Amino acid sequence: MQLSDVRRVYFIGIGGIGMSAVARYFRSRGFEVMGYDKTATTLTRTLEAEGMQIHYTARPELLPAPAADLLVVYTPAIPTDFAELQRARAGGHTLMKRSQVLGLISEAMQCVGIAGTHGKTTTTTITTYLMMTAGLDPSAFLGGIARDFDGNYVHGDSDWVVVEADEYDRSFLTLHPEIAVILSTDPDHLDIYGDHEKMIETGYRAYARQIKAGGQLIVRYDIADQFTDLDSVLVSTFGIGRGDFCAHNIRVVDGAFEFDLREPDGHLIQNLRTALPGRHNVENAVAACAVTRLAGGDEVHLREGLANFHGIARRFETVYRTDELVIIDDYAHHPTELDATIRAARELYPDRTIRGVFQPHLYSRTQDFAPGFARALDRLDEAIIIPIYPAREAPIAGVTSQLVYGMMKNEKRRLLTDVQMLEVTAQLTDGVLLLLGAGNIDALVQRIVAQHTKTVHHGE
Repeated sequence: MQLSDVRRVYFIGIGGIGMSAVARYFRSRGFEVMGYDKTATTLTRTLEAEGMQIHYTARPELLPAPAADLLVVYTPAIPTDFAELQRARAGGHTLMKRSQVLGLISEAMQCVGIAGTHGKTTTTTITTYLMMTAGLDPSAFLGGIARDFDGNYVHGDSDWVVVEADEYDRSFLTLHPEIAVILSTDPDHLDIYGDHEKMIETGYRAYARQIKAGGQLIVRYDIADQFTDLDSVLVSTFGIGRGDFCAHNIRVVDGAFEFDLREPDGHLIQNLRTALPGRHNVENAVAACAVTRLAGGDEVHLREGLANFHGIARRFETVYRTDELVIIDDYAHHPTELDATIRAARELYPDRTIRGVFQPHLYSRTQDFAPGFARALDRLDEAIIIPIYPAREAPIAGVTSQLVYGMMKNEKRRLLTDVQMLEVTAQLTDGVLLLLGAGNIDALVQRIVAQHTKTVHHGE
């Protein structure tokens, strides 16, 4: 199917962050967009307000009949035995994964694909904002709700498109970027790849080999040796203290990071500023700056864009603040991400008690990374672990949050139910509370904030 033949698009799992961005793309172009999702959320209600038809009851008869102008899109997160998906497969519908559709959309454009185990959403969003500020006017498919765009899809008028290149289910292998970024290749999604070595070879290295001839790969300096055999592709490295694009002289000034950026030709751009927390975000900013400069962005707009960028929902997002208590919501769901978030909190609030609530995401990930989760959470002054959010997975024998709890050494740790956790966090009066995880903890965040907001108002 050519996308030019399509006038109606039906999404199975329309409320996912990646699916909803593609849905918004089609809706912005006047297509009829409809779909199913398990639960009504703030995002799905927003999609409905934008003119999309969504139902929340799993009734396969609501799937439209096959037609030449109808495309059905699904996400691999949907179980293979889901009735609507089975009906679409058996009924002669034109059926594509979200990643395949994204590949078709970006095929004729100048694609920037940003991949990596950590930092994809932040770096994709910074890159989009910098390119916008520089007048490059890209479209973008983001893996989070960007505050500066008030959404996860950006409609641009140029040939540039910025895409979060997802390694899950090898989705990024549908892309053929002009400029590709690889931020990290730490082990993840081993339920898909089998082991770390296969993840690198059949995932990231395969992705790098799909860069268009004459294109660019920007890769963190300490993993660049994994990508030395690329033909007709210019490879640049980035990092802090090392790399072709390199951050030097990092300092905290008035609550924000400032740094100097050295470019491959030795040119130095001084006094760049970002309010994003943590040195890992300085590194993400360097990668975004590298893309923008290679795409033709100038130094003046680079400085302006980086200073004005506000960030992404659920990426170290301060959701509640008083003089005594700060509550921060973060999507961290891998040991490296937990570690970076906790370090960032310590750097910003060195004299405060740092507490954290962690909701593990997926049984398989918990099984694979329990020791790493335990080490990261041991950095907290106090830790609460709540039950695993299973998402698409069936339980694995012996894998519960107890697995992480039992490996921790922190004496101030608790294993609680969601309800118990809400009762405990409602009593907090000071310090920093980190709410960590990629599951439905965001709904619990709203309840925690509501409890404290009610307390403050009652006190007034």
